[in-house]
Amino acid sequence: MAKEEKREIDLSIDTGVQGQYKTWFLDYASYVILERAVPAIEDGLKPVQRRILHAMKEMDDGRFNKVANIIGQSMQYHPHGDASIGDALVNMGQKDLLIETQGNWGDVRAGDDAAAARYIEARLSKFALEVAFNSKTTEWQLSYDGRKNEPVTLPMKFPLLLAQGAEGIAVGLSTKILPHNFIELCDATIKTLRGKSFELFPDFQTGGMIDVAEYNDGKRGGRVKVRADIEEIDKKTLVIKSVPYGVTTSSLKDSIIKANDQGKIKIKKVTDETAANVAIYVELASGISPDITIDALYAFTDCEVSISPNACVIIGDKPHFESVSHLLRTSAEHTKGLLQKELEIKLGELENKWHYTSLEKIFFEEKIYKELEKKYETWDAVIAAIDKAFNPFKAQLKRPIEREDILKLTEKPVRRIYRLDINELIDQIKATEEEIKAVQYDLEHLTDYAVKYFENLKKKYGKGRERMTEIKTFDKVEARQVVIANTKLYINRDEGFVGTSLKKDEFLCECSDLDDIIVFTKRGVMKVVKVADKVFIGKDIIYAAVFIKSDDRTTYNMIYADGKTGVSYAKRFNVTAITRDKEYDLTKGADKSKVLYFTANPNGEAEVVRVLLSPNSSARNKELDFYFENIDIKGRSSMGNQVTKYGVKSVKFKEKGKSTLERRKYWYDDKLGRLNTEEKGQYLGSFENENLIVVYRDGSYEITDTELTQRFDPEKVMLVEQFNPEKTITAVYLDKEKNIFNVKRFRIETSTTHSKFSFIKEGDGNALYAITTIADPILIVQGGTGKQVRTVRFKIGKMVDVMGWKAIGTKLMEYTKSAEMEWEQPSDENEQPSLFDA
Repeated sequence: MAKEEKREIDLSIDTGVQGQYKTWFLDYASYVILERAVPAIEDGLKPVQRRILHAMKEMDDGRFNKVANIIGQSMQYHPHGDASIGDALVNMGQKDLLIETQGNWGDVRAGDDAAAARYIEARLSKFALEVAFNSKTTEWQLSYDGRKNEPVTLPMKFPLLLAQGAEGIAVGLSTKILPHNFIELCDATIKTLRGKSFELFPDFQTGGMIDVAEYNDGKRGGRVKVRADIEEIDKKTLVIKSVPYGVTTSSLKDSIIKANDQGKIKIKKVTDETAANVAIYVELASGISPDITIDALYAFTDCEVSISPNACVIIGDKPHFESVSHLLRTSAEHTKGLLQKELEIKLGELENKWHYTSLEKIFFEEKIYKELEKKYETWDAVIAAIDKAFNPFKAQLKRPIEREDILKLTEKPVRRIYRLDINELIDQIKATEEEIKAVQYDLEHLTDYAVKYFENLKKKYGKGRERMTEIKTFDKVEARQVVIANTKLYINRDEGFVGTSLKKDEFLCECSDLDDIIVFTKRGVMKVVKVADKVFIGKDIIYAAVFIKSDDRTTYNMIYADGKTGVSYAKRFNVTAITRDKEYDLTKGADKSKVLYFTANPNGEAEVVRVLLSPNSSARNKELDFYFENIDIKGRSSMGNQVTKYGVKSVKFKEKGKSTLERRKYWYDDKLGRLNTEEKGQYLGSFENENLIVVYRDGSYEITDTELTQRFDPEKVMLVEQFNPEKTITAVYLDKEKNIFNVKRFRIETSTTHSKFSFIKEGDGNALYAITTIADPILIVQGGTGKQVRTVRFKIGKMVDVMGWKAIGTKLMEYTKSAEMEWEQPSDENEQPSLFDA
C-alpha cells in the first residue's frame, strides 16, 4: 500500500487556523457585547428586552395576555429560545414599571420563582405606552430572518436605564447599573434641563439602608454598602425587617446560621415569617448583648453587602464606561430630541391639515367644484382646469398645490353646499391655526416643554414610588470587636507555647479565631501572634492576653535588669501598633537581660513596688520602694528610668496605685447613634466609672454604661448625657387622651442599668415633646401660622415643684399641633413673669 502523503496545516494569519480563531473570537465577543449582555444608551434596554416590549406592543389591545403567548410572539424577533425571553420578561415584570402583571410573578425578596408562563399574564403599563413607543420616531431594521421589522432602539422618553438598573456579563467586560428612584430621576432630569446640578443615589425595591459615601457617581471603582433594617424587640429577640439588594430572605437566613455554626455569633433560633413584609426573627442566646449581635450580623452575615457599580453601556456600537450623571444628561438630551421630533411631525401634520382644509374651503366657497360638471376630453384636463381655477387663491396658501391635493378634493361627494358648511371649515382652519401656534411656541421653548413633560410624568406616575431605601452613613464595624469568643486559649509558660490545642496546659482566656495574642517573656521579648492551634513564642512566658489594636489606655509597667551592666531600669509603655510575628526586645538588648517585675494595667494604673537588693550588694539599705507614678509613659523601645545600680534579688507588689491617665472623654454621634472617643458629635464629658442617661421620645429613660458597642436609634433618642442622680429633669409630654401638654420635674430614683423605665402617663399617642436637665429652665413655645403665630415663655422652675418620677405631672397648656418648643437658660438681668405673651 502506498504511503500516504503528510498534510501540512495552514497556520497563516490570513487564511489559516490562527486567523480563523482570531476572527471567530472577536466576532463572538462583539456579538455577546452588542446583542446580549449590555444595554443601549438610547433606550436603556438589552435586545431581548426591546424585542419583548415590541412584541407586546404588537399584541396590545388593553387586555392581559398569557406570558406563554408573549414569549411566542417575541421569538419572531429574538433567536435565542423561550427560556431567555421568559426570564427577561419576568425580570421586567417584577420591577413594576413597564409591565403590568397578573398572577404569581414570584418575590424578589424571598427569591421565589414566578409560576409557569401558561399561568401568568401581562400587558404594557400606561407608563410604557406613553414613554416607550412612537412608530413615527422609531428607526426600524429587519428581524434576524428578514421577515419582519423590529426597532433598532425604542424612542424612550425617560431615563429607563437608571430607573430599572441593568446587569450583564459579556466577554471581557460586564455591566452593573443600580436602580434609582422614579421621582428623583424626574427631579434630576428637570434640574439638568434647566442647567442646575443634581445628585443621584440608588434606591431598591427591597428597602433597607444604603451608605453612598463611596458611590463615585456610579463609575467603575465606586461602591455602596447596603444594610438590612434590624430592630431590637427586646433583650432576647431581634427582627430583620428588610433585605439588602440582591439578597433573599432564604440566603440571609442561611448566612446567619453559617455565622452561628462558625462561632462568630451566638443565637438560639432563626425564624423566617416573611409575608407582605419581611420579618426574620433572631432569638439570642442567654447573656448575649443585642447591640453587639446587631453589629456582628452586619460584620459576618448578608445583613450587610457591598455592591460595586460598573456602568457600561453601548454608545455607537461600542461599549463605554460612564457615570450616572452622564447617563442622565444623555437621556435628558435624547428625550428633548425625541420631543422635538414629535413636535415637528405634529407641526407638519397640522400644516397639511390647514392646507387641505383651506383648499376645501376655497373649492366649495368659490364653486371650483363645478369644473367637475364640465365636459373635458380627459381626466388630466379636469385636473388642470381645477388647478387653474385655484390660481387667484394660491398666494393665500403656505405651500404649492400638488396633484394629490386635487385628486383628494375630487373624491369629496358633490352635493348642495350651505353657508353652514363653509363656516364649519373656517372654524376648523382657525382651530388648526391655534394648534400650530401652540406647537411652534413649544418648539421655540423646547426646554420648558421638556420640563413640563417630566413634571407631568412625575404627577401621573409618581404616586407610590417614593424612596424605599434610606440613605445613611454607616459606622464601621470592627469584626474583632463584635465576634463572639468561640474558642479557648491555653498556655505552656515554661516551654513557651500558646494555642487552642494545648488543652492539657494552663487555660488562659476565651477568644475568637480573629483575635491576636500579645505575649511577653522573661527575657524581655514581646511578640504578637494570631490565634492558632500551637505557636512558639519563647521560653519562660510571663504574660499573655488578647491584643487590642490602637489601645492607648492599657499601660505595661516593667522593671528589668540589663544583662551587660546589671543596672535595673523601670519603664511604662503602651502597645498600640505592631508587626505581627515580629520579636520586639523591650530591654537594652543584652543577652542576659531579664524582667524582674511586670504588670498590665487596663486604665494606666501606677502601683508601688518593694525592691529587695541582693544581700551581697554594697548598698546600705537593702530595700527600697519604687513609685511607678513618678515615671512617664513612653514608647516601648525606651530604655526606662534607672531604679538601682545594685543587683536586685526580687521585686514585690506593695500597694495598688491610681490611674495616671486623664479621665476618658466620650462623644455621642447623633447621626450614627453611637458613642465614640474620636470627638465626633456631642461632647458628653470625661468619665471614669460614671454612667450615661438616655431619654427616648416614647417617654422612657435608661441608665447605661459607656461601652462603645452600644447602638442607639437617633430618631428615638431625645437626650444623652452623663448621669447625675442629683440633677432635676424637666419634661413636657403630650397626654393624647385629654389633648393637653403636661409638665413635670423629677429626679432619677432608680439605679438599675440597661433597663428602660417610663416616666410619662401611659396611653396611645402619648409622647415626649421636650426634655432638659437645666436647673431652672425657661420653656419657649411657639405656635400658630402666619399672622397668628404666638410665642409663650414659661418659667417652669417657679410653676412646678419637683415630684416623684412616676407622677403624671401638671397641665401646662392645651395641645397645639403646630407647637414648637425649646429651652432657655434663666437670666438674672431681665426677670420675666412666669407666663407672658411676647
